[in-house]
Amino acid sequence: MTMSGKLLVMTAVEAEREALGALSGSDRFEVRLAGVGPIAAAAATASILAASAPGTYSLVMSAGIGGGFPGRAEPGELVVATETAAVELGAETAERDEHGGGFLPLEELGFGVSRYPADPGTAELLVRRLKEAGLPVVAGPVLTVSTITGTAETAQKRLRLIPEAIAEAMEGFGVAEAAGRFGLPYAELRAISNRVGPRDRSSWQMKEAFAALRAASLAMKEAFD
Repeated sequence: MTMSGKLLVMTAVEAEREALGALSGSDRFEVRLAGVGPIAAAAATASILAASAPGTYSLVMSAGIGGGFPGRAEPGELVVATETAAVELGAETAERDEHGGGFLPLEELGFGVSRYPADPGTAELLVRRLKEAGLPVVAGPVLTVSTITGTAETAQKRLRLIPEAIAEAMEGFGVAEAAGRFGLPYAELRAISNRVGPRDRSSWQMKEAFAALRAASLAMKEAFD
């Protein structure tokens, strides 16, 4: 895939950036820290893009660890986003609506958007190259949340709003918002560490998730070099 500029990759924390270390050896990538959560991610990404010369970047990607909805994305697997959805961005209502949960997304309030599509060509390329590398990968919508899901009730509530969602993370929408403001396409890659639902840190597979992220970085480097 030919791009004229660099790929700006935003990770929430240093451990995720280190896991993507294979990208550091390529001048096609720049891996930077976004901070945790959509607000920090939007601010950090926008600051980097504002300080760069036009044409410096061709794509902005959010990458790191995330949670997978059971049966859709399991620990140790990779997820390529087809879109990011800020599932908490909207208003609660007393009445049950078409979503079944008494919630109106930002679009229905007339105040903007709560979902951004990922660049389809990039998503397709990532899935293909990750599969060619023998890595388990699925594609679908990734939710952006400000509070990590900790109960089965919250997981079901979020799936009622975005029934096709396969994973959740905390930075994607913020990175996508910043990218969109600068007219740049967006992509998101997540390595799954835990199942979305009741919070049980003892069941999280962080070692496997970081291993998957490291392996993915090698495939990404080959895909975009």
